[in-house]
Amino acid sequence: MKQIENKTLRTLAEYGIITGSIWIMVIGIYFFKFPNNFAFGGVTGFATVVSAVTHWSASQFTTIVNMALLVAGFIFLGRGFGVKTVYASILMSFTLSFLERTCPMVRPLTREPLLELIFAILLPGVGSALLFHIGASSGGTDIVAMILKKYTSCNIGTVLLVVDMAAVIMAFFVFGPETGLFSSLGLMAKSLVIDDVIENINLCKCFSIICDDPGPICDYIINGLNRSATVYEAQGAFTHHRKTVVLTTMKRSQALKLRNYIRRVEPSAFILISNSSEIIGNGFLAG
Repeated sequence: MKQIENKTLRTLAEYGIITGSIWIMVIGIYFFKFPNNFAFGGVTGFATVVSAVTHWSASQFTTIVNMALLVAGFIFLGRGFGVKTVYASILMSFTLSFLERTCPMVRPLTREPLLELIFAILLPGVGSALLFHIGASSGGTDIVAMILKKYTSCNIGTVLLVVDMAAVIMAFFVFGPETGLFSSLGLMAKSLVIDDVIENINLCKCFSIICDDPGPICDYIINGLNRSATVYEAQGAFTHHRKTVVLTTMKRSQALKLRNYIRRVEPSAFILISNSSEIIGNGFLAG
């Protein structure tokens, strides 16, 4: 019963994160990307260009394409199609339509396109990173990538980059060189922002603790922090004294607690602390 409750709470938390992430993305897209005609970032990038040459708004085009890609996903991917991605894609389309009706944007919020470009990159980048962190995505060209991955041997990253570059190139012809250059800058910065946010979300602290008495330290790691550790014997090169080395890894929020505890129970302990954003094993990423 308790496992079912924990699973339910975890699922609710994940969908809460998806909802918040989509709102963060949509705010960046609707209020900063669309009004400035920044044409980067998959479906919304093409939507920016299409809205300038057709009677469709960028939000309408995004909704239509997202729904079409969802149908394609169900046809070509079947049960392998992620429920989280379906929810995120539908929510994004609904939210864009809602904002278009309630907060119509006829011009950019400011007269500083570079400032708005920063928000057009950061907000969707942060939202996308949060989605990727829990194994979801906002749909769009990610669905195309899933289909290509299943049925072809194409390099998915290259295909998606070509799609993004096509939208940026069209922006040069439709909106002029200034907007095209801003879009190019956005395309280059987008992936960097996503990678950096994901790396910081996954960042953990790795401890190498050289001490005389590992007992209290290991007990605190196991019982106080609910982590584990590896212990092995060592010898000082200068003093030739026997030492014990404790290796452990944990989240940043726990690292400060462990450091303070060690300084309190064994002030002479030598502590090496390093950062890692990719740890595979029990309690971290699956292998």
